[in-house]
Amino acid sequence: MRRGAIGLLLGLMCSVCGWGQNYNALKGSPFAGAIGVSDNPASILSTPYPWDITLFSAQVQNATNAVTFHPLSYLSHADTIGYTIKNGNFKRYAEVNYNIHLLNVRLALGRKAGIAFGANLRGYGAARTGVANYNDSLQNMNQFFKINEGNTYSANTVTSSWLELFGTYSRTIWDDEAGRLNAGVTLKAMRGISGIFGQLKSGSVEPSAVGAQTIYLLNGGSARYGYSSNFDKWHDGRSTTGNLKDFLGHTRAGAAVDLGVEYLVKSQAVTNYADGDTYYDYEWKIGVSLLDIGENRYQYGSQSRAVSNPKIGVADSNLNAKFDGVTTLANFNDSLATIVNNLSTLNGTFAIWNPARLVINVDRPLQDRFAVNASFTLNLGGSNNGKTLFVKDMNLLTVTPRWMGGAVKAGPLLFGVHNWANVFSKSKIQNGGFYLALVIRPGEGFSLKEDKRYSCPKY
Repeated sequence: MRRGAIGLLLGLMCSVCGWGQNYNALKGSPFAGAIGVSDNPASILSTPYPWDITLFSAQVQNATNAVTFHPLSYLSHADTIGYTIKNGNFKRYAEVNYNIHLLNVRLALGRKAGIAFGANLRGYGAARTGVANYNDSLQNMNQFFKINEGNTYSANTVTSSWLELFGTYSRTIWDDEAGRLNAGVTLKAMRGISGIFGQLKSGSVEPSAVGAQTIYLLNGGSARYGYSSNFDKWHDGRSTTGNLKDFLGHTRAGAAVDLGVEYLVKSQAVTNYADGDTYYDYEWKIGVSLLDIGENRYQYGSQSRAVSNPKIGVADSNLNAKFDGVTTLANFNDSLATIVNNLSTLNGTFAIWNPARLVINVDRPLQDRFAVNASFTLNLGGSNNGKTLFVKDMNLLTVTPRWMGGAVKAGPLLFGVHNWANVFSKSKIQNGGFYLALVIRPGEGFSLKEDKRYSCPKY
């Protein structure tokens, strides 16, 4: 078990280097079961157990270069949690993803076919800015524009969350002495729970002298921002139950698909009866998958707007006066209408594409039940500066050592973190995240039975 703890620790630490997520301790493992569907629908044929049930699992990942939270870690925190916005002239970003599995089930239909099904609640959000200067001593817009002379203002943010019901089917395409190819497909029926986006393009100001003082006048820029209309159904004074009923009742349907293949390169070593069942053994396992090809569609909320062409003579002092104390989006829109020439309401629907991506995964067993897994993720979405909107996965490249028997076999509970600094440091919580899963599967004596028709007789 000591080796298992060391292997698990190495896996968690190394995977953080590539912004890993998706239950790192299970990547490539035959214990992934139903959880592995989210990486590759073909993976459900690479486990020897006839079934497994993920009663509940959750993972959260977050990353930002703009804010530091303190003092806060997974082990301790103060009575008051603070934050510091980072000073400097640079591009800023913030991202957060979450994924909650609700009763995910995998069933083997023999060794050559399998199915999985269940429900997931998922959400992705990100915000990015162009180069902008900031320091924590700023008191008004004049000071902000002064330290940003020469900068053009741009930013975008997109968030999308949805509930999905999925069904997966996987089967073996061919199987010979050299290797085995499994293929799978997952179909998803979705309900878009909430969608929000905002875009600022080519914002600029022009300095102007008024006596001995320099003021800044709006000079250009345009913006679009929208949100799903079910937010308009939430009203103060109503019961939470009534608000939730209206909020969830005014969602729209969507659909998505996952496709995947896994090729297992078999060992060419001579086996004998004493080796036991070697059907699931491999020298290499190579997986390729296209995930989350689909979109969620939302009805525009009543305060969604497109604005452009600032009015002549709008100074930084006007911005301070008009937007100080604004607490609602409706009030914000009323103030905005007084400083731009073009303002229009966004009507109809807008779509936010799911985090479509290509994933290449390679798993290599080593000696003494050790293995190493490498996974590369290529997001297929765009920049979110145009009319087509995307959310994206945070993975890029992960390399995860694994010991078959550490946390993944220590009972039904799996827990891990994406950044070990979140455990020991009180100023790193803004980058990292965690995962937690409760998985039930049969014991060692309930693996799928070996086909004995072609086995050598036992003497």
